[in-house]
Amino acid sequence: MNAALPIPATLALCFVFVAAAMLGSAINWATYNWAWNPRAISPWGHPPQGGPPRCWRDRLPIVGWLGLRREATLHGVAFWIRPMLVELATAIGLAWLYHREVIQQGLFEFPLGTPLPLGVSVDVAILHQQFLAHVLLIGLALVASLIDIDEKLIPDEVTVTGTILGLIIALVLPFSLLPDLAAGSEPSVVAMPFVLAPNLQGLLPPGSVPHHSLLTATSPNVWPAELAGSPNGKSLLIGLGCVWFWCFAILPRPWYTRHGLARALRVCTARMMRGFWTLRSLILLVGGSTLVLGGWLWGGAHWAGLLTALIGMFGGGAIVWVVRIIGAMTLRREAMGFGDVLLMMMIGAFMGWQACLVIFFLAPFAGLLIGVLQMLARRDQEIPYGPFLCLATLFTLLAWPSVWDRLYRLFAVGWLVPYVLVGCLLAMIVLLMLVRIVKSVIFRAEEPT
Repeated sequence: MNAALPIPATLALCFVFVAAAMLGSAINWATYNWAWNPRAISPWGHPPQGGPPRCWRDRLPIVGWLGLRREATLHGVAFWIRPMLVELATAIGLAWLYHREVIQQGLFEFPLGTPLPLGVSVDVAILHQQFLAHVLLIGLALVASLIDIDEKLIPDEVTVTGTILGLIIALVLPFSLLPDLAAGSEPSVVAMPFVLAPNLQGLLPPGSVPHHSLLTATSPNVWPAELAGSPNGKSLLIGLGCVWFWCFAILPRPWYTRHGLARALRVCTARMMRGFWTLRSLILLVGGSTLVLGGWLWGGAHWAGLLTALIGMFGGGAIVWVVRIIGAMTLRREAMGFGDVLLMMMIGAFMGWQACLVIFFLAPFAGLLIGVLQMLARRDQEIPYGPFLCLATLFTLLAWPSVWDRLYRLFAVGWLVPYVLVGCLLAMIVLLMLVRIVKSVIFRAEEPT
């Protein structure tokens, strides 16, 4: 069932293609300017010293890189190929995503596993809200992946900015979150009815039109009254706790135990206190708390969307943080960078904690396969994990109806989720120990005798 677009679908796709190509240029600019070692490769930045001046044609998406090949002596022979492919892939991929999410309504299937009934569609405004949120998430994830591949780090400019934007979008546009079609057809504070075609209006009996809900922190179970907004103080404390946890996560926390545990604790505490009183930390703490208070007073679906994003941010970060600690204890070295923790916080703000669990358990499959191949081919022990998290995020987003159809019954049994999570963490410990053995065998064989 196609959505009733205000303009022809072909024209809409052409517009999305051009806009996405321009977004690809912005992605390239951010990749080269937000890196630890910035490079003057993007035509939207300052030209490199010693290079020829740039003209307006160089700033055209995709085709502009053909002219920028003249800077090969400054950046490398094939430097222009990757950014050109990034812009081309962004244009084609987002146009395809628009066709899937807006025109074909690909995130909505009711009942689960079947298309929408003939004459029933989703509000076009909601479809565009979801698409814009996913475009922003994909763009930020692509920047994080490219920088992580280049430098094996993920800058705060990506994750902190992305988390803030995700929380604001969840508050202002709560139905930009993933849909929950397993919540039933009864309307609620977080439910929105599907749109009926004119020829069906008045013909169907009351209650026969399905409703879809946003994926809340309690989905697929109902949104409880105790999590409602003002004047419920419990939900406010939960929201503020998630923001304060995030502010704590972005503080500098050096931990060096070679001079003893007591000294390590003193140094860590002193650095955290200095970091807390910086202007950025104070702005984020006050601004985040104000955002939560405003959403709590607003109430309704807007508060449900914000609280869901906050809990998703907390849950996504907590999962990777625990794995980071377990990995460091098992491998006796840093297993994952803290940029991966902040990256999962950003993803959780857009997609919720349920999707973060799926992403977290999908990413190691690609990471383990590609990582072992990299160690064998390049003898490189450092594997950037951010791109695998982003790849799992993209897969979960595209396959969301099928993913949720298979897992919502598990999430409905709330007490079972922690046991499954603990079991998976234990399995991960075993996996990390196996990786440690493989790495010791590979790299010990290369040591001189």
